[in-house]
Amino acid sequence: MSRKLSVVIPAYNEGSAVRPVLEELRKILEDNAIDAEIIVVDDGSADNTGAEARKAGVRVLQHRSNRGYGASLKTGIAAATHDIIAITDADGTYPASFIPEMLERLDQADMVVGARTGANVHIPLIRKPAKWVLNRMANYLTASKIPDLNSGLRVFRRDVAMQYFPILPSQFSFTTTITLAMHCDSYAVTYLPIDYRQRTGKSKIVPWDAGSFAVLILRTAMLFRPLRIFVPIVLLCLGYGTLKTIVDLAIVGDRNISATAILAFLGALLVLLIGMLGDAIATRMGRFSPDAVAGVRPKEYVELSSVAEESKNS
Repeated sequence: MSRKLSVVIPAYNEGSAVRPVLEELRKILEDNAIDAEIIVVDDGSADNTGAEARKAGVRVLQHRSNRGYGASLKTGIAAATHDIIAITDADGTYPASFIPEMLERLDQADMVVGARTGANVHIPLIRKPAKWVLNRMANYLTASKIPDLNSGLRVFRRDVAMQYFPILPSQFSFTTTITLAMHCDSYAVTYLPIDYRQRTGKSKIVPWDAGSFAVLILRTAMLFRPLRIFVPIVLLCLGYGTLKTIVDLAIVGDRNISATAILAFLGALLVLLIGMLGDAIATRMGRFSPDAVAGVRPKEYVELSSVAEESKNS
C-alpha cells in the first residue's frame, strides 16, 4: 500500500553533500512505493546548496538569511503537504534505508526516532562524554529511557509536532526539545537502532554546545515536570537541616537549633511550594494548543522552482 510522506531536510552550506543525499533518499522511497514529497530548506547558505537541491528536482524553500536548524525544520513542517513528516540531515550521516521501517512502526507510535546505536556508528569521541551526561539528565527528568536524545532522523505526525512550535527552539536543540516534550506528555515514542555515517564536510556543532543543551533540558523539564527538579532540592535542604539540627542538639549540646538549620527547613518549604505551584501550572496548561502555534510567515522564505519545472515552463 502506498504511504504518503513529507521529508523535510534542513541544509546550510551542504552543497557538496545534499545532491547525493537526495538521490539516495528518492531511490529508497521509490523502491518502497512511498508517495513522498521532499522538501529541502536552504537556510541562507553561502554556497550552492539551493542550486544543487533544485537540480535534484525537489521542493526548495530558501530562507533569506541563516535562521538555524530548528527554524528550518519548522519552515519545512509548516509547508508540508502530507500529515506524516520525516526529517533527516543533508550531510549524508543518516542512511535513508531506515525510513521505510520507521514509517511502518509509526502505526503503533506517535514518533519513531532513529537511535544511533546500530552496528556502524561514527560519533566523534569528543562528543560522547557530554552525550552520556545529557542522556542521563533527560532519562531522569522524563522518567523514561531515551537511547538517543537528539537524533536528526525521525518520523512523526505533523499535528503532534506543530502543537509544540511555540517552545521549539530555532537552533540544534529542536530535536532534543521535541523528544523531551513528547515523553513528558506521555506520547508513544519508539526507537529504532540505526547506523550513523561519517559526515561530509564540517560539523556545525561545537563541544561547548553541551552546556546549552543542559540548560535546555532543565528548561523543558520546568515546563512539563517541574517537581523532578524541585524535589531533589527540597530533599537536599531537608537533609542539611536535619543533620545540622542533630549536630546542634547532640554534639554542641546547648539545646538550641542554629539559624542555618532553621533557614534550611524554611528553604525546603519555600522550594516545595514553588515546585507545587509550577506543577499545578504545567498540569493546568496541558499540551500546547495547535491554535497557539506560531506559524511561519510567507515573507520568511521563498520557494524556488526546480530546474525541471523551469525547463517545462519555458
